Amino acid sequence: MSDMSTHADAPRSPGRPRSVRADEAIVQATLDLLAEGSTIEALSIEAIAARAGVGKATIYRRWSGKDALLLDALRTLKGTPPQPSGHSIRDDLVLLVGAIGHNIDPRAAKIMPCLVPEVNRSPVHYQLYQSMVEPRRKLMRQVLQRGMRSGELRPDVDIELAMALLSGPMLMQRMLRWQPDLDDRLLPERIVDAVLDGLRVR
Repeated sequence: MSDMSTHADAPRSPGRPRSVRADEAIVQATLDLLAEGSTIEALSIEAIAARAGVGKATIYRRWSGKDALLLDALRTLKGTPPQPSGHSIRDDLVLLVGAIGHNIDPRAAKIMPCLVPEVNRSPVHYQLYQSMVEPRRKLMRQVLQRGMRSGELRPDVDIELAMALLSGPMLMQRMLRWQPDLDDRLLPERIVDAVLDGLRVR
């Protein structure tokens, strides 16, 4: 879907220098409006432009549409994905699992839970969500594939199922505080060790 491309791919007027300050103001305005309770459906380019203090044309020079802008804005909530070192399958998985549900922007606590019903209702928003999480899934997939190639993990591991087993408990705990007695600081290691116990070659 072309609207899911990042703003780096969106056409801009030739010869017009890119304003980092304007980009940041637009992204921050988008996140502010979402954190204040605007739904994705109700959020408009007009409202974002007004909050950011720019014209609509400024937004459209940088993003192909609202979904492309939303994708970039939501990605900033989590920051750059952690990069596995490549030395230890276990340590790399602990690093990636520990990043699940962890956001560098405090507005995420208000924004992310509100996205769930919209993702479930709208195929377009579901694709938006998939575009946001797939780069992080790819990192975990690569670590598991590396473990299979090295012989540390069974050759018949269902990688997609393994990723669901690794990600689900952490996501539920971080978003819903499902079990308040679990220590979030130790949980990534406990999850990884429990799942790896079933994936390792015996």
